[in-house]
Amino acid sequence: MAAALGTIVEQAGYRVTVVSHFEHALNVLESDAIDLLVTDIVMPKSINGLALSRMARMRRPTLPVVYMTAYDISGVDRQVLGEVLRKPVDREMLLDAIERAFQPTEPS
Repeated sequence: MAAALGTIVEQAGYRVTVVSHFEHALNVLESDAIDLLVTDIVMPKSINGLALSRMARMRRPTLPVVYMTAYDISGVDRQVLGEVLRKPVDREMLLDAIERAFQPTEPS
């Protein structure tokens, strides 16, 4: 699924790096200048997308993040979390979320 979503984003004109586990993601964050993190909230192994985004933002505090999930997250404060896409995600939904992530946020 990650590769398919990566292809969609790449075809829209973005440079994409698709990784399959969090260790690789952290290495990419260290070595590449990325502008956006797109992550599933639930990931295999011992870490989830929320923890990955926290680690990413320790390195890059202003890094925008778009989350995806197939699970019910009604109890999660979306104002704190930010953009959350409900899977399955279609092309338009994903690209719209990416565009919103790059727009400046209004001060509170």
